[in-house]
Formats: sequence, structure tokens, C-alpha cells
Amino acid sequence: MKLKYILSSLLALVLGTAFTGCSEDFEPTYLSEVKVSSAYVSFPAAGSTVTIDLQATGVWAIDEASVPAWLTVSPMSGDASVKQLSFTAGAASETRTTTVLLNVLGDNVVSQRINVQQVTAKVELPISPISAVIANPDGNYRVKGVCVSNPDNQYGNWNIQDETGTLYIYGTLDKKGNKGAYPISGTNGWGFTVGDVITVEGPATVYGSTIEMVDVTVISIQKSLIKIEEGETAAFDANGGDFMVRYSYTGDVPSITVAEDAKSWIGISSIEQTDSTTNVIFHVAPNTEEAARTGVIEFTSKSGSASSTLTSTVSQMGLSGTLTNPFTVADAIAYCKSLTGATANDFYVKGKISKIDNNGQFGSFGNATFYISDDGEYHGTVSNDNKLVPDTELDFEAYRVLFFNNEKWTEGHANISEGDEVIICGKLTLYKGIAETSGNNAYIYSLNGVTTDENGVGSLEAPFNSAGAKAAIDNGVSSDVFVKGKVSSIVSQFSAQYGNATFWISDDGTAEEFEAYRVLWLGNQKWVEGNDPIAVGDEVLLRGKLTKYGSTYETSSGKAYIYSVNGKTE
Repeated sequence: MKLKYILSSLLALVLGTAFTGCSEDFEPTYLSEVKVSSAYVSFPAAGSTVTIDLQATGVWAIDEASVPAWLTVSPMSGDASVKQLSFTAGAASETRTTTVLLNVLGDNVVSQRINVQQVTAKVELPISPISAVIANPDGNYRVKGVCVSNPDNQYGNWNIQDETGTLYIYGTLDKKGNKGAYPISGTNGWGFTVGDVITVEGPATVYGSTIEMVDVTVISIQKSLIKIEEGETAAFDANGGDFMVRYSYTGDVPSITVAEDAKSWIGISSIEQTDSTTNVIFHVAPNTEEAARTGVIEFTSKSGSASSTLTSTVSQMGLSGTLTNPFTVADAIAYCKSLTGATANDFYVKGKISKIDNNGQFGSFGNATFYISDDGEYHGTVSNDNKLVPDTELDFEAYRVLFFNNEKWTEGHANISEGDEVIICGKLTLYKGIAETSGNNAYIYSLNGVTTDENGVGSLEAPFNSAGAKAAIDNGVSSDVFVKGKVSSIVSQFSAQYGNATFWISDDGTAEEFEAYRVLWLGNQKWVEGNDPIAVGDEVLLRGKLTKYGSTYETSSGKAYIYSVNGKTE
């Protein structure tokens, strides 16, 4: 059985047993059937009653087997009208813990875990590396690290980092051990900032794929000797430019270190000292490569044995308008508006055909004129004399472009249609405010991911065969396309329960070349009782999005349908 056929069942199991975090304004919870304001309940040694908020979509019940004799939960069952759940524990002479299961009843039982702990004596935990928490996110930990994200928010959510990793903190208790009120100064009244070294303690858990510590207690704060006031991040296009980092410090004059792999393109232009801050101007050189790049600059201040280091991260785009990094339509329009004539070099522009000009399809002249946009919509208007009036901010005109391989289109080749995804290569210009290709100086490099029409181009008139669909997937086609073939084997037949089917097709119906995975019925509707089933040998035309799962080329699950079967359409 293919792994993806059981993914949904595994995901439901994981979500059903996830241990959740919490927030003051009852924002948390991660199950649609039940929400609790906290999935962590703690009692002092003397015992007490703790109440949490509860929201359930239907009938629920506490698993009696999960409630030990020392704990009382009330009520033990209820429905959507019950809004609170109380936990009561008496005095204890030793630490005790349990996990209470709250089950939402129905066709599929969904369980919310609530961790309960009663600590009788304060035991100082050793400081654990963050990597140890990540490796085993179960239990209480004490960690020490640098605050690396802005903690000034209502719930005290931030990131802590040491030399072994980074960990998300979901909720920070205030100095009285309560969740902070809003508005606050800093995180729940502590007032620490990015760069401070913080020691915290609390339970670790997993939410989805995120490992986190929940409602932590702050043990100690070591204020940073340096604070970046401006310039923690900077982003540039391929042209580069200047940016400033402004910082203040209480220790020694900070050292400035540009990462070794960024020294060739990030340099210091000037340093200006003011009464309270230092302004450093950095220069980012032009990027002559297609690949984007990132550089890190470290600022370190020391005072005796103490040391604080903060960083500024610089990102820069690679060259755009190339085959591996083509212009978006928006980028192409912006670039054309800077031109005073046609470009000397060829550029690549990627978009979706949104409108074809009158008689604009390929024909006797061997070229075509049409508009493309990033979202596949034509944003302009059509005038009374049936002429297109493009939106000069969103519509790009492919003006008299040639066909594949920069050759004139000839009869017998596939044509273009609205919705096709194209990459155009050629010279660009600006004509009367309209960004466009220079007439007969550009061509279609690819159409729906392919550079030849020998295996179709994915249109209704020229659908892909199995080989064409595979080539389009390998080249990253993202638009809806057509694929034609004969059913060679059936994995799962259409049924009223699911409304979709999975089967294989090939050009002659004898091999498993391309998988129609969970496709819908005619008209992009779920199959219902009374519709015909499919059969081996049927000729089908599929429409939708394509993907590759492992080594299998297929339609995207639930995003494709049978457009026609044996010539019959909806």
C-alpha cells in the first residue's frame, strides 16, 4: 500500500493525542472538537482547586481510568453547554503526576490530554542543553540561552537559543507565577529584550511539529551588554546598496565581525559615534550570480568575563530575469518602466495567459500576441471597439512572440489558450506605458512546463500524453492542465462514500504510466450512485493539477477530475 494512502489516518491519530499549550485569552487549542484554556494543571503541596475553560462541540467524557485516586475532576462528562472543568487535589507528601484524557464522543473519538502535576518540594533542576529538550520533549526542564525574538507581546511567546539549538517558549509566567495581564512592559512584566541571557524552567511538549516549553518560570536574567536599535535585518535585490546598523552598549566598544562567507560582498563604509549610539554603514555589493545569498554580521561587547553578541542578517536576491530565476509579471513590468528603449539582452518572464488579443493566436504570420499576469486574470478592460486596454500595473503584453525554439509557428503545431502557463524569452520594452516584448524579438520558451509539443502541451485541444505530463511535472508546472490516456488498471473504483477514484493510464492502456490519483467525476463533481463506473480500456481526459509523489507521476489529490470519458463530458 502506498504510504500516502494511510497518511490521513496517522495524522488524525497524532492530532487526537497532541498535548497543547495555553494563553490568557483562551486562544489555544489545536483540536477542532475541543478547546481547553490550559493543557497543564499544577497544584502546590497543600493542594487546591484549579479551573480551566472548556469548549467542546458535542458530548464529552473524562476517561475514568486516567483519573487517579488523589485527583478529583468535575464534572466527569457533559456536552457543549459545559464551559468549565475543575481539578481538585488534597495535600501531598510527595510529588505526583498524571495525564487526564478528555474524550469527545462521536463516530471517531478525539482525545485531549491534560497534564496534571503536584510538586511537594522545590527541586532545582540542572540546566539542560536545548538539544536535550528537543530530543526528548517530555517532562520539566531548566534551560539557559539568549532571547532571539521580540518577546514584547501579551502572552510571553518568544524564542530562546543556546549553542545547541533554538526552542520556542509558549507563555511566560509573571513574577507572581501568573500569566501576565495586558498591556504589559516586556514579557509579562519581566522587561527582557533580544540579546538578554535568560534562564527559564517549565514543562516541554510538542504542538504539531513544534517542540516548545509552556508557561515557563523565569529563573534569572542577564542583561545584554549591547542592544541593536535599528538594522537587525536588511534585504536587497541583486543591485545591492547601503544599510545602517545602529546600536548602543554598556560594555566595551563592540567588535564587528562579518561572516567569512560574506566578506566578499558585505563591507563597512563608515562608523559614526553619537552621544548614546553608534551608527555603522555597510555596503552590499551587486550580486552577479543567479542564486540568492545571506550574510551574518556579529556585534560583540565584553565586560570582564561577561560577553554579549548580537547579529544582523543581510539577505540579497540573485539575478532575476534568467531561466532559473525568471521575472514574475510584476517584476517584468517594474523593470520595463525603467527602460528608455528595447533591452539589448534577452530576459525570461513567467506568467499565465490571461487574455489573447483579437486574432492573437498563432496563425499564418507565425507569431502570437496575448497578455499574461501572475494570477492568470486579465485586469484590464475591453473597449467598445473590442480592443484590449491592459492594466499597466498587472498585465504584461507578449507582443508578436514566436513559437518554441525561437521559430515561427507552422500549421500542425499546438496553439495557445487562456490559462496556459508560459515562460517567454526575449527582449523587453515599454510602449505607450505598456510593458511588453519587443515585436518578433521574443519567443515561447516553455508552455505548461514543456519546450516541445510532441507529447502535447496540456491544453484541451492538445492534451498531454503520459510522457508530456511527466515532463511538465519535472519542470514545475503549476497551472491546471489536460492529460489524456486509456485506463490500464484500477486502484480504487468510484464509490458514493468518497466520490473519487484512483487508477492508472497509459497511451495504449497496457501499462501503468501515469496515475490519476483521487480524481473526481465529470464536471469536477463527486461521483454519486447512478453514475457509470470507469473500466479498463476507457479513454479518459483528465483536468487539474499535477504532482510527483516519490517516483510516481500523478494528479494532485482532490485537485483533478475526469473532463471526459470515452468522449462524454458533463
